[in-house]
Amino acid sequence: MSKEIWLIRHGESTANAGLATKDASSIALTDKGWHQAREMAEKFSAAPDLIVVSPYLRARQTAGPTAERFADTPIETWPVQEFTYLSPVRCANTTVEQRRPLVDAYWKACDPSLIDGPGAESFAQMLDRVREAARRIEASPARTMAIFTHGHIMQAWRLLANNPAASDKTDMERFLTAFQARPIENCEWLSGAAYEKVARS
Repeated sequence: MSKEIWLIRHGESTANAGLATKDASSIALTDKGWHQAREMAEKFSAAPDLIVVSPYLRARQTAGPTAERFADTPIETWPVQEFTYLSPVRCANTTVEQRRPLVDAYWKACDPSLIDGPGAESFAQMLDRVREAARRIEASPARTMAIFTHGHIMQAWRLLANNPAASDKTDMERFLTAFQARPIENCEWLSGAAYEKVARS
């Protein structure tokens, strides 16, 4: 059965705006992010059969106006939350710039099995979450689906769709370069039409 899938990044968050954050799951939208979320809700020409949300606050807030507009559409929470590759324990109450040395060291290591510390996951584990989401799409009876998620997840989706046979190591080598060359903007849409390739990667 052919499906139409939209992956949607959350609106601008306080972290995107450069503010310090306690942990990845509780980061909220800024006023600009709320405005983007309301604009997003108006872009749908028809109600999706299913709305999927990340458990993280900023994604749930972004989905809010769409859920309000289409109140009869069911909502499900899937583990499509952002890739937390740095341990929240040592990154609590820091800004993006303060975390920069840790970010650079993580990607320089280029080890898909590396887990930075408590609360973090490996690159390979994140890819497995993306693959599992694609398999859930295949199994779902919904023909149209709006998935409110995060930039790293959308980038990984695109990478797996374009290189379904690549190893996790190769994907990690490509990931950061691809992200920097073509970043996913706040409230950007990405077609999930290649979910079949992602599910089988």
